Amino acid sequence: MTPAVPSAGTVPLYGPDFAADPHGVYARLRQYGPVAPVEISPGVPAHLVTDYRAALDLLRDPGTWSKDPRVWQETLPPDCPVLPMMQWRPNALFNDGEAHTRYRRVISDSFARIEPHLLRERVIGAADSLIRLFAERGSVDLVTEYTRPLPLLLFNALFGLPDAYGARLVSALSKMMEARSPEEATEGGGEFYGYVSELVALKLEQRGDDLTSWFLDHPEGQSPEEVLQQVFLTLGAGNEPTANLISNALSRMLSDQRYYHTLTGGALTARDAIEDVLRSEPPLANYSAHFPRHDVRFHGTWIKANELVMVSYSAANTGPDGLPPGPRTDGGAHLAWAAGPHACPVKNPALLIAVTAVERLTSFLSDLELTVPREELAWRPGPFHRALTGLPARFSPITPDQAGATPWNSSPSSSTPQAPTSPVRPLSSAR
Repeated sequence: MTPAVPSAGTVPLYGPDFAADPHGVYARLRQYGPVAPVEISPGVPAHLVTDYRAALDLLRDPGTWSKDPRVWQETLPPDCPVLPMMQWRPNALFNDGEAHTRYRRVISDSFARIEPHLLRERVIGAADSLIRLFAERGSVDLVTEYTRPLPLLLFNALFGLPDAYGARLVSALSKMMEARSPEEATEGGGEFYGYVSELVALKLEQRGDDLTSWFLDHPEGQSPEEVLQQVFLTLGAGNEPTANLISNALSRMLSDQRYYHTLTGGALTARDAIEDVLRSEPPLANYSAHFPRHDVRFHGTWIKANELVMVSYSAANTGPDGLPPGPRTDGGAHLAWAAGPHACPVKNPALLIAVTAVERLTSFLSDLELTVPREELAWRPGPFHRALTGLPARFSPITPDQAGATPWNSSPSSSTPQAPTSPVRPLSSAR
């Protein structure tokens, strides 16, 4: 494939150079001011907001800025690699006003039905099942063997699919997020749509104690196609960014004693570490596509109606603030969850999942360490995410028959192991 050459005056947010050093690219972009010209794919220009205050001004002003991309996407070829991530759909992400409120209510109400302690038990169960697979070995690729499969196991269960469907989901989401070629992006989008379509069709036939069924039965009365689109949004947004959040947190913690040593020593909690990573290296680095309803001068940049404007959460979070680098017990102000009417509606469940995953892993494998320096780790390409390809680590092996708690004999809620045939507890209490 011929290397892409960006248009004159724009900075590419794709390719190996950007993946290897995004913060170097953001430093260059800040020279343009709060808004910079970029390309998110060959021939696809955008304005990227890199300033924290400017980002808040955009995210909190739905009167000026629309989330509806339909006019903009008509200017792109149908096989454009970024379309699967950015084209209009009847869901909470790509609509404004009453439509957005209606779609969002279904998501927030349904997730609110999941009792936090039951969600934590589900995370612990998924974490333990994965740790058991490599605990005796003494070595692990934490990305491929823990951080990516854990959200997969969890979200498949939350939405009502068995674990056997997992490989399809990982493959589809990777192709969509990385947007390396029109063919791969289109293939990934089609695979993911087919995956979700099968799920909704299954739940139309037989409801269960799961999010898909709750979406279908919500009083808003969404059509099956609308429910499909809400699942498409939330399953994708819940899986890939959560996996990357856990990976990024672990990579920093295992390579810097200010994280991992103080975390296990009690000075910092897992929540502190996760919050610091959300500020300094958010898993969804650049997104929040917006389109001005009319021509507008925004923080010194003239932007025409319906041109693409994106927010760089990563650049906005890490702009110069005069404070010393490193972890902060307050996490620091950040935009990893966006802001305004389109802020993440399931922030608290996502935090619970990530923190519990880190706590469970480090409670059993307390001497984890990377086998290569962090600066030599490889990052996946793509304009949207900050995602590792692998995270090799080593530790002292543990075995089922050793003294003390292990993932073979620990239960989420008590010191007494659950029987192998114990039924899975429901997600929500009776209401």
